[in-house]
Amino acid sequence: MQRLKTRAQFQAVLAGATVARTAHFALHRCALDAPGGAAPLFASDDVWLGAMVPKRWARRAVTRNAIKRQIYTVSAAVAESLPRAAHVVRLRAAFDRKQFVSASSDALKAAVRTELQQLLARAGAARA
Repeated sequence: MQRLKTRAQFQAVLAGATVARTAHFALHRCALDAPGGAAPLFASDDVWLGAMVPKRWARRAVTRNAIKRQIYTVSAAVAESLPRAAHVVRLRAAFDRKQFVSASSDALKAAVRTELQQLLARAGAARA
């Protein structure tokens, strides 16, 4: 699995379709083929993944980094079931700070992991 790195790659994927949603996350996907004559954004024919965790929805850097680590870990575990395309997992709502007081608690990580597994399962169902 390759990681998205450039702004152009993220913009191309976000312009694509939203294939799955949960309460806190959205999964965007686009094909790897480049328009005619354009330089390819994605060098290899592999699964590409990016994570967007805006400061608007996760104020603390510790929380943003913990969520990104969970995104990459859960996605790597199911990478073989994802289609050869570029994907972006985007946080679209905040986790309740009253429920998850600590910026990087085990409870928050477990909640994120569970929801990401649901998101990727829905994406797999949307693929079929």
